[in-house]
Amino acid sequence: MSQYVANVSEEVPIESFEDFVRYFESACKPRDQWRIGTEYEKVGVRIADGTAAPFTGGIEEILRRMADRFGWVPVEEDGRIIALAGERASITLEPGGQLELSGEQWHNVHEAGQEFREHVRQIVAVAEELGIVFLGLGMQPISRVEDIEWVPKRRYRIMAPYMEKVGTLGHRMMKQTATVQVNIDFASEADAMAKLRLGNALAPLLNAMFGNSPLSDGDLNGFLSFRGHVWTDTDPARCGLLPFVFSPEAGFSDYVEYALDVPMYFIVRGDQWIDMTHMTFRQYWRDGYQGQRATLADWNCHLTTLFPEARMKRYIEIRSVDSQTPELMLAVPALVKGVFYDPDALLAAWDLVKRWRWEERLQVYHDAHRQGLHARIRNIELREFARELLDIAEYGLDRQRPVGLESEAMYLEQIRDWNRKGISPAERVIEKWIGPWNREPSRLVAGLAYRASEGEK
Repeated sequence: MSQYVANVSEEVPIESFEDFVRYFESACKPRDQWRIGTEYEKVGVRIADGTAAPFTGGIEEILRRMADRFGWVPVEEDGRIIALAGERASITLEPGGQLELSGEQWHNVHEAGQEFREHVRQIVAVAEELGIVFLGLGMQPISRVEDIEWVPKRRYRIMAPYMEKVGTLGHRMMKQTATVQVNIDFASEADAMAKLRLGNALAPLLNAMFGNSPLSDGDLNGFLSFRGHVWTDTDPARCGLLPFVFSPEAGFSDYVEYALDVPMYFIVRGDQWIDMTHMTFRQYWRDGYQGQRATLADWNCHLTTLFPEARMKRYIEIRSVDSQTPELMLAVPALVKGVFYDPDALLAAWDLVKRWRWEERLQVYHDAHRQGLHARIRNIELREFARELLDIAEYGLDRQRPVGLESEAMYLEQIRDWNRKGISPAERVIEKWIGPWNREPSRLVAGLAYRASEGEK
């Protein structure tokens, strides 16, 4: 949930349905302008006991010290620091204080890696002074949701009560989960829909490969990706897989129709956040509200509040992966670039999954959260599909190899090794939790904490 900032140039009323479609059409870019953007969320915990780092005196102080020491510009709301702005990147907070780097858009994963390592160096240097570390997990492992302090953003004052009306796990999603997301460009309507379709189709597979949230509330939760499961009971109107994208005729207008009928969260006017949870965007566009008319800025804001496994804004966002340890973080943008930015790889990856029926997709989507790579579809383990997907990604990356640099396929080596063994990151965590860590939070923290050396490689 990125920090929303209104764009003044988009504060014009939407006059026709075609305006919604043109919003996406205007985002098409030629191949030579495509970039990779990555968003890395991380859970912060107290070194002493592994409980969630508080916002007050903890995460907020980390932001303050990063601004003082590394040149970030504080973003305040009601006198509290809730984000940091950089020249081309930002650091934002999720509702439970999860720290997110919304990185710059890069040509290749090597560049993204340099940015990520510098980010790790900065947050480790500051956090350890406060007795806080960040863990390579997709879920807060020890603290219960009611024990985690809310970040005091105005948007969460609207979202939090609404979440309790539409699902049972929304507050868990907001306060406990962490993910890594990859943003990719598209050249045309057909290209956008092909990528959106594949992103939804690969959701079970990506989740199985990178499942990394087997711990919550102080012990094992029965899932390999509890984060993935949490999204299944957060808000059915805006989460999960999108059935319409699997139609070969699907286009921008279909995504517009979907988004128009999802209930809104809010609109922003000046420093006022107006609760709109009682209306869909279609109703707001048609009837207005309290003298306000729907604008492109409102539309942009609304699109950021839709949470399917792959979504479309002015780029495609791949959202199915738990947050990872530093050594696996870059495998995610590498895999996505290899598959989605080479036309042959894109087609080959779609060929892996195109024959699955909708009911099969839904079943394996749910099964992957518990069973990971051992989940089956048509009696074939997802492990086998993952092996082929990694081959396709490596092929695509080799064909896109940056001039004078090593192939970005190097970032896939560890996840490929784990796939050969048929395990996900979560299974390694489970093995250590019940073994050498002896279910002790202090050992968990020592084993999974981000370290300064990881920012210097």
